[in-house]
Amino acid sequence: MRTKAAGGAERRPLQLRTESVAAAPAGRAMPSEYNCVKLRSDRSRPSLQWYTRAQNKMRRPNLILKDILKCTLLVFGVWILYILKLNYTTEECDMKKMHYVDPDRVKRAQKYAQQVLRKECRPKFAKKSMARLFEHRYSPDLPPFVKEAPEVNEAEYKYDPPFGFRKFSSQVQTLLEILPEHDLPEHLRAKSCRRCVVIGSGGILHGLALGHALNQFDVVIRLNSAPVEGYSEHVGNKTTIRMTYPEGAPLSDLEYYSNDLFVAVLFKSVDFNWLQAMVKNETLPFWVRLFFWKQVAEKIPLQPKHFRILNPVIIKETAFDILQYSEPQSRFWGRDKNVPTIGVIAVILATHLCDEVSLAGFGYDLNQPKTPLHYFDNLCMAAMNFQTMHNVTTETRFLVRLVKEGVVEDLSGGIHCEF
Repeated sequence: MRTKAAGGAERRPLQLRTESVAAAPAGRAMPSEYNCVKLRSDRSRPSLQWYTRAQNKMRRPNLILKDILKCTLLVFGVWILYILKLNYTTEECDMKKMHYVDPDRVKRAQKYAQQVLRKECRPKFAKKSMARLFEHRYSPDLPPFVKEAPEVNEAEYKYDPPFGFRKFSSQVQTLLEILPEHDLPEHLRAKSCRRCVVIGSGGILHGLALGHALNQFDVVIRLNSAPVEGYSEHVGNKTTIRMTYPEGAPLSDLEYYSNDLFVAVLFKSVDFNWLQAMVKNETLPFWVRLFFWKQVAEKIPLQPKHFRILNPVIIKETAFDILQYSEPQSRFWGRDKNVPTIGVIAVILATHLCDEVSLAGFGYDLNQPKTPLHYFDNLCMAAMNFQTMHNVTTETRFLVRLVKEGVVEDLSGGIHCEF
């Protein structure tokens, strides 16, 4: 018989529960309700602990992956901010208010350039002067460009790019196989005495009208994307060598002439891929382009015989021996200012290519931050304060020494600020 509790719910009599307990098989003790719960709890605890440990083990790789992802995103974000700062926070100069060029200074510059050209050329003068000035720190017989050789040159493979080709021997050999020539053209090698002029990108060139004089040199070396079109009155229109790296190469076909030499400076692994694509007139894959910090040329309108690879030992010698920078140190972030500018590397290259060397468009005057940095854009000299790779002060001292010792001639007067 059932009874009803308050609220109308039926309650089973206690007698029935007692009867069911009494009906247990003989000889088998019936656990109390408390003991049943305790036994069930004891029986499940090891299982629960094992499950918890398994979950923790599964979480650890996930947490590690999440931490790695966070660090990667942080590094990528900082890198993006650095690139944006490098490209967009530099102050722009008003080219309409470009500094006044004294007509007397223009006449002195043109007269000085003509005097240099009228003098009798002195064979091996640049190499002898560099060897005298720097003794064992300068190698007069260093080949300017990478050549195919029966044996691997240990000096070329001692360092990573740009100071050497360590870990890139196969890529270098592949490039050398598709480059039919590895030296100056025959008509230049045949000259008994060659004069070089290295034309920098300095704003000091604007207004000097040195174009006619610069065209008279045997070898004219231009740097990176410095344009000729529209500026020939001041910088000339003759180009023998265009020396640059992928991001610095001109994007316009108008800046390449059919007889130019394109001298590639290789700084990183993807530079090898880019140069191979340019020589073979192939399209560079999109994923490779992602590794360049700015847009690179899609095509270089030159024949394979006009491409050269700069000997990395020249960069190594310029940096560690002549400028006496510290050698590369492995680090997680950043780098030492031990990479010379393309301009200074070109000056050393010129001493290996020519008997006499002149410079134009060189000189950083950081005391005048409002003056134009280049002759072709609106960047101010103050932009040099944002770069983190080159030691401009050390390079300036080096160039001043070359000019004062008479090793090179400064046609535009930007290095020693006078003629």
